[in-house]
Amino acid sequence: MSTNVTCPPPTKATSNGVFQGDNPIHFALPLLIVQICLVLVVTRCLAFLLKPLRQPRVIAEIVGGILLGPSALGRNKQYLHSIFPPKSLTVLDTLANLGLLFFLFLVGLELDLNSLRRTGKKALSIAVAGISLPFALGVGTSVVLRATISKGVDAGPFLVFMGVALSITAFPVLARILAELKLLTTDVGRMAMSAAAVNDVAAWILLALAIALSGTGRSPIVALWVFLCGFGFVLCCSLIAPRIFKWMAQRCPEGEPVDEMYVCATLAAVLAAGFVTDAIGIHALFGAFVMGILVPKEGPFAGALVEKVEDLVSGLLLPLYFVSSGLKTDVATIRGLQSWGLLVLVIFTACLGKIAGTVAVSLSWRMPVPEALALGFLMNSKGLVELIVLNIGKERKVLNDQTFAIMVLMALFTTFITTPLVIAVYKPAKRTSKADYNHRTIDRKNPNAELRILVCFQSSNSIPTIINLVEASRGTAKREGLCVYAMHLMELSERSSAILMVHKARKNGLPFWNKAVRSGSNQLIVAFEAFGQLSRVSIRPMTAISALSNIHEDICTSAERKRAAIIILPFHKHQRFDGTLETSRSEFGVVNRKVLEHARCSVGILVDRDLGGTAQVSASNVSSIITVPFFGGCDDREALSYGARMAEHPGISLVAIRFLFHPDTLDEAITPDPHPNPNSNSSLDENFLAEFKNKTSHNSSVKLEERVVKNAAEAIEIIREYHRCTMFVVGRTPEGQLVAGLSPLIEFPELGPVGSLLTCGGIPTAASVLVVQQYQPRSFSNSDIS
Repeated sequence: MSTNVTCPPPTKATSNGVFQGDNPIHFALPLLIVQICLVLVVTRCLAFLLKPLRQPRVIAEIVGGILLGPSALGRNKQYLHSIFPPKSLTVLDTLANLGLLFFLFLVGLELDLNSLRRTGKKALSIAVAGISLPFALGVGTSVVLRATISKGVDAGPFLVFMGVALSITAFPVLARILAELKLLTTDVGRMAMSAAAVNDVAAWILLALAIALSGTGRSPIVALWVFLCGFGFVLCCSLIAPRIFKWMAQRCPEGEPVDEMYVCATLAAVLAAGFVTDAIGIHALFGAFVMGILVPKEGPFAGALVEKVEDLVSGLLLPLYFVSSGLKTDVATIRGLQSWGLLVLVIFTACLGKIAGTVAVSLSWRMPVPEALALGFLMNSKGLVELIVLNIGKERKVLNDQTFAIMVLMALFTTFITTPLVIAVYKPAKRTSKADYNHRTIDRKNPNAELRILVCFQSSNSIPTIINLVEASRGTAKREGLCVYAMHLMELSERSSAILMVHKARKNGLPFWNKAVRSGSNQLIVAFEAFGQLSRVSIRPMTAISALSNIHEDICTSAERKRAAIIILPFHKHQRFDGTLETSRSEFGVVNRKVLEHARCSVGILVDRDLGGTAQVSASNVSSIITVPFFGGCDDREALSYGARMAEHPGISLVAIRFLFHPDTLDEAITPDPHPNPNSNSSLDENFLAEFKNKTSHNSSVKLEERVVKNAAEAIEIIREYHRCTMFVVGRTPEGQLVAGLSPLIEFPELGPVGSLLTCGGIPTAASVLVVQQYQPRSFSNSDIS
């Protein structure tokens, strides 16, 4: 009797809509959209919850995939068959692998072969130890697993897959952990990055060997052919692809958009390379990874590729791979004392191999014990590459469900413990300054001493403003000179381009001081070097790469180490073409307030309204008027000191306006103190102004006006008279009886009353505004900043 088997009709791509009786999740595209949205919501929420623990995002994505799979939510069969039915998994896996293909291309872009060639013996020996010992222990563990829960699998492929799985160090994950902990430019960080890069390349070679061995062909000749063809593919690509990519890169000049044809050709080459390696029998991912390595890292071409690909791939497609992996992970298969004991054994051997091997070699190089332990914990981090190895092993029937679940949990555990263990054992000593330097303000006893300024900026558009401000701050030839550190503030994110920025890290820097390559491709360095050669100013470019939540620590620490007298920060609003101010990024306003709170030197916030125009003004063409309203207090004294220094420039005039309260309006209850405290602010103001008059009496470009007013409104009208000047330099917290009338005008606490007045339209002006806060050794209240 014959049995008729009816095959279900193929799933249609789109539905006709609910009004025509179709359920959208029974069709491929709507169901895929639901799956993507669910994955994004779960992984992003988990990433937010794990952020206080300083865990990399890959942890949230692995956990999210496991929660959406049969281990947690998938235990509800109705949910599993509705959202992730078996017929949808082919589409999901295909899209996930396409995203993974391009992500591995980005990973290849992160690896610089030139830096690998320069890897020292120390890092190389650490990398070798971090691979060989875990691999050997992985082989030993595979014997135990084959005798218990993995009976019947081929011995050769299984032991190689287990060895590779235990010996991997996740290069992208490690880089982000180091960046989060601000260790990238420490000795430990540089050593870990170098060793992990070598480890990454070695792991891919071993994985290629494991895949070749795990083929379904019975003859070992097949495996040999697969491996030799893969080697031939890499050799051919190494001879041909770099020349083509270099030709493309040469036709992509700095500052101009990269031709779309070159981007499309490169992405097509990535897909073609994936097809070739898949046809060979290795895996499509290898072709993409090799193409990423061969793209030249210099110039804008690599950056353009990253910019075009990474957001779609990392943000949208890659999380699908984690849920695809999670759907294959069933923690419930780990049942019984034996299975949990094997899980502990795998975790123990994985940690022991990586940590013991790395620590032993590190100590043999006479590395301090805390640094050696930190390096061992860092090299023990796993990540996406680990999941790739495990998933390929599952597809090739080398790993069964129980072994796969054990290995996924091992990868999750080892990565999760990395950050807390490193924090516990390694606390890099914060190098204190060579001396507890005295010149933390511009107002100082010895005005001729060298002035050091740390200027921060967010984009190259600020370069003319910085150079013009530095030109104005030079002082006279009698002084010991001016040293400026120009710090480019760059946000560290989860994006691959952040790791490309990290490659610029300089050896002696914290957090990342970039000793940039002297080439015409870097307009920042060209501009600063040209200015330095034409003037007597030492101007040194630096790069700070950090999360915006703690980049203020980098700014304050850099100022301390460079012994800066003042930090100048950009206001978080920039000028539009119509003259109004527009918020660029409100997060930088929070950064400014944190710097004001924590800096151990004076701080200035610059509201830039095209100071000196959009191009650098030569010294002979400078013609500026600086106005300093003086109400009283330490911040006003600092502002006037800075203005006086600027007035030493032959092309700059200074107008200082001292506001005096009209005696008829004084409260009768206030009687003058017959014995004033010489350390009170009023006495300090009088002494300061007397000295200021004495020093500037023979300088025709400096004018001090004393204006008597009855209230704050009159003071505002007087300031309004000077709205045509080039720049106002004001104190952040002026003091005196007039200030009470100005306090309601404060819109931005970091600018203070006068700065807010000049910035927010209270006084219409096209002048830039520099708001100055003088450093005071005593701790000050945070209430006026927050």
